Amino acid sequence: MSIDLLDRARTTLRRLGAPRPPAVDDGPSLARLLRRYEIDLVLDVGAYSGAYGSMLRRCGYEGRIVSFEPLREPRAELRLRAAEDPYWSVLPYALGDRTGPLTLNIAGDAGLSSSALAMLPRHRAAAPHTAYTGTRSVEAHRLDALWEGVTAPGERVFVRLAVQGYEREVLRGAGAYADEIVGIQAGAALVPLHEGGAGFDDVLAHAREELGLTLMSVRPGLADPRDGRLLQCELVLLREDTPAPSEQVPAQAAPSA
Repeated sequence: MSIDLLDRARTTLRRLGAPRPPAVDDGPSLARLLRRYEIDLVLDVGAYSGAYGSMLRRCGYEGRIVSFEPLREPRAELRLRAAEDPYWSVLPYALGDRTGPLTLNIAGDAGLSSSALAMLPRHRAAAPHTAYTGTRSVEAHRLDALWEGVTAPGERVFVRLAVQGYEREVLRGAGAYADEIVGIQAGAALVPLHEGGAGFDDVLAHAREELGLTLMSVRPGLADPRDGRLLQCELVLLREDTPAPSEQVPAQAAPSA
């Protein structure tokens, strides 16, 4: 099946209530934010088959992308997408707050909604096709252990998290490098969807208080098709304390005598 046909199939599933790849429909506005803050490296955590990276490219983002995807089947498609792009690389890892084996619960939507956390009944009721079908052990790393290998000095780093409630663990794993993260895009549950998973308030508070980021955009995600209630959204936050280089105001020359 071609990548275009797979994307159309996933669009149909999302209309039936499945989580959608974040911000695919809002790509141009996201690309403008990345350009405005001069982001030149996107770490795509939970990249699945690469729809997010492809969306960034279609919308004009030209910087580097490093995609993390621990599941073999979607990673094969991800590698195909990245193969002809010299600025897009793929790593076969999950990220979290510790290094070692991690058990992933594999979701019934071809693994798209897989999570390290148990799925709660509200999620299964809203999207029954995402119910877990088994488990798989994958390799996990802390981001701070990989940071110097995947980033270059001076790069302005944006982290996209599609990790189904595991956002806090991934961000904690940045350790001392958290201050070098210029922005994030993260899922935020408005009602409990995963056991022990980060909720809207958790993600927003961590991004603001621990990372010093400012909320820029809220994008709808999973909705319950039975009553239309929004269950999850995507938050886009960026650091405003230091202007991007293009915004630095040049020093004025001293007036001539």
